[in-house]
Amino acid sequence: MSKYADLQARREKLMLGSGIDKIEAQHQKGKLTARERVAYFFDEGTFVELNAYVQHRCTDLGMEGTQMDGDGVITGYGLVEGRRVFAFAQDFTYRGGSLGEMHAMKISELQKKALKARCPIVGLLDSGGARIQEGIHSQAGYARIFFQNTMASGIIPQISVIMGPCAGGATYSPALTDYIFMVEGTSQMFLTGPDVVVTVTGEQVTAEELGGAVAHTSKSGVAHFRAPDEYACLDKVKGLLSYLPSSAGDALPTAVTMGVATADVERLNEIMPDHPNKAYDMYEVIRSIVDDGVILEPHEHWAKNIITCYARIDGRPVGIVANQPNVLAGCMNIDSSTKATRFVRTCDAFGIPLITFVDTSGFCRVWDRSMAGLSGMGPGCCMLTARRRCRRLRL
Repeated sequence: MSKYADLQARREKLMLGSGIDKIEAQHQKGKLTARERVAYFFDEGTFVELNAYVQHRCTDLGMEGTQMDGDGVITGYGLVEGRRVFAFAQDFTYRGGSLGEMHAMKISELQKKALKARCPIVGLLDSGGARIQEGIHSQAGYARIFFQNTMASGIIPQISVIMGPCAGGATYSPALTDYIFMVEGTSQMFLTGPDVVVTVTGEQVTAEELGGAVAHTSKSGVAHFRAPDEYACLDKVKGLLSYLPSSAGDALPTAVTMGVATADVERLNEIMPDHPNKAYDMYEVIRSIVDDGVILEPHEHWAKNIITCYARIDGRPVGIVANQPNVLAGCMNIDSSTKATRFVRTCDAFGIPLITFVDTSGFCRVWDRSMAGLSGMGPGCCMLTARRRCRRLRL
């Protein structure tokens, strides 16, 4: 066989990953394969794959006979809606997407290239964590990835998309990035799985309860966005990228919008109550001043007493931080403070202007359990403020 024919054969095998059976098993779980994700995310025909034929070099525990081109991760760059973006996609069909020495090398080298090129990097994660057969080499690989996360922090946008059950080391790197996306029902993040929890603590817990999309977007605040399926999730990632510059100091991406309708601006007089003790929906105020009434909201389901979102004014991206009088009476607490701080820090790093809407009675200090069912109020609400705002809401 000629060298060219051999290369073609390897290429065809590379496209099939671990085989048709593994691909079908992935589809039956409601998940796309790594290559299908990459193909959908990037503009057609623009993706350039790097280090496609790298193989692991482990010879322990029977690993010498299990080499596969790519070592379970696809890395490269291409165009996303006309802008250059770097990305890696872990292949769950090969050893559960586990990270070994060469797998980690591919990711860390891509991170270096993205930072040098000053382009966003997106990780499509679907991994069970470290590849135990490679021992300390896997752990060292994670260390290289974490180091590159910190080196790129605040310089280029780093986005993690959790698209399967990610455990252990596979969750540390996403926590160091700017934004985390999750898919309802098929993606989870946890340091150890339900089996370890029940063994150590005796508590029975499902994977979704422990680290599912709902848990992390509404309770822990670890993840910023969730979507009903992988296509919608990748579309949301594209939407977020449209608000962010390629790197700190670069010009913000602009867009052609229809603008704000005059009727929406006039509606502000109707939205804002005449009496200061009457509540209103801050979303209506925000949508009345931004282009087309469109916003993109990180942490939409967490700490709802404050709103953090991206929008456009005259086609230019802006960040908005606003108290929400309809939830927790607009009072501030620990979660809302953390949410706002993280958002402001990100906008500051990437030069995104901030607009602030303030309507709060102050910081929550004391909590009365009898108030728990009132207007979604949670622990930490100031009793006096809660009583005042309850009168506003006529509860």
